[in-house]
Amino acid sequence: MAIREIVTLPDPVLRRKAHKVTHFDKEFSTLVNDMVETMRAAPGVGLAAPQIGVSERLIVVEFGDENNEEAPKKLYVVANPEIVEASQEKVSAVEACLSLPGLVGEVERHKMILVKGLNRARKPLRIKAEGWLARIFQHEIDHLEGILYPDRATRVWQPREDEEVEVIE
Repeated sequence: MAIREIVTLPDPVLRRKAHKVTHFDKEFSTLVNDMVETMRAAPGVGLAAPQIGVSERLIVVEFGDENNEEAPKKLYVVANPEIVEASQEKVSAVEACLSLPGLVGEVERHKMILVKGLNRARKPLRIKAEGWLARIFQHEIDHLEGILYPDRATRVWQPREDEEVEVIE
């Protein structure tokens, strides 16, 4: 496993639509492991393959119970993720991104989504995500389409040093 460099704008890979994952081989397994290690080292709660310069439809998300900080975090590895259902209800919150350091933005997202994709063993999976977990998945899946949170934000700013902002990164 290795920590990979997180690419930032204006790297064009961040604006490209990522390619479908078709090979679940040793190279894929290495990519997954590197993404998890890179996400944790950043530290972040999600990472999309384009953020480390790999134009593939692969995301990793690690998040715990937002109501119980003592609960262990759950790791999700999803190849070729798709949002197949989304609530009508939307919620606004502040987001940040490892590929856009120093900025935050107010973004409206679906409160609940249903994601389908493949796990690291190429088995189909479905994830019902609500609240912050739903926001993380939407943020990471946007990366696979070449969409960055400022594209959806109602406002983007550089927080002051003394400004305390709870963000999703």
